[in-house]
Amino acid sequence: MIRKDTGQKRDRLKRHIRLRVAGTAERPRLTVFRSSRHLYTQIVDDSTGTTLVAASDQAKAFKEEFQDPGTPKELGHKLGLLTARLAKEKNITKVVFDRNGYLYHGVVKAVGDGAREGGLQF
Repeated sequence: MIRKDTGQKRDRLKRHIRLRVAGTAERPRLTVFRSSRHLYTQIVDDSTGTTLVAASDQAKAFKEEFQDPGTPKELGHKLGLLTARLAKEKNITKVVFDRNGYLYHGVVKAVGDGAREGGLQF
């Protein structure tokens, strides 16, 4: 019996998702990455290969705006709000959400909910 660890499983899911999800100039891709300690988001235009907006819980803007992020779900929600605010500054309102191989649950869902609350449409 072949066993795969979670990293291999996520990579397979990620490749499967990226075949169907692509960002354009009109509708860039909002991607989420979570490590064991931190959370990162990017808004990417795949047609040119450029990152339009990037945010993380380690960024100076995040630490200035949110002193005590609280639980990981609250941190994800606040990071979604920050990402949406930075996107609005660049006149981005519609995105495609890329969960990056993670289940749409917990922190990843909180990022999506925060981004929607901040004004992004997906």
